[in-house]
Amino acid sequence: MELLRLVGLFALTALAEILGCYLPWLVLKQGKSALLLVPAALSLALFAWLLTLHPTAAGRTYAAYGGMYIAVALLWLRLVDGVALTRWDIAGATIALVGMAVIALQPTAH
Repeated sequence: MELLRLVGLFALTALAEILGCYLPWLVLKQGKSALLLVPAALSLALFAWLLTLHPTAAGRTYAAYGGMYIAVALLWLRLVDGVALTRWDIAGATIALVGMAVIALQPTAH
């Protein structure tokens, strides 16, 4: 159950960061309304807050989070941008998620 909670928290954190960066991209690259910067800022604030909920040291959290970020960004590429993933995308995301698991689930010294 701890693994499922951790994966969900990492995925939600990544989604908040990607959305917070995607909305300004829409404003700057596609001429969308500058009002999108408000939810973008809120999403980035949510991202920062979610990072504080992770149970380990900040540096270890950021290192492990990177693996989930890669996987969620590729899902975003497929679902939002409509770009088909390649076997290399999937292999890279798998490697990144294994790295995340190694870092996040390491035994703790008591």
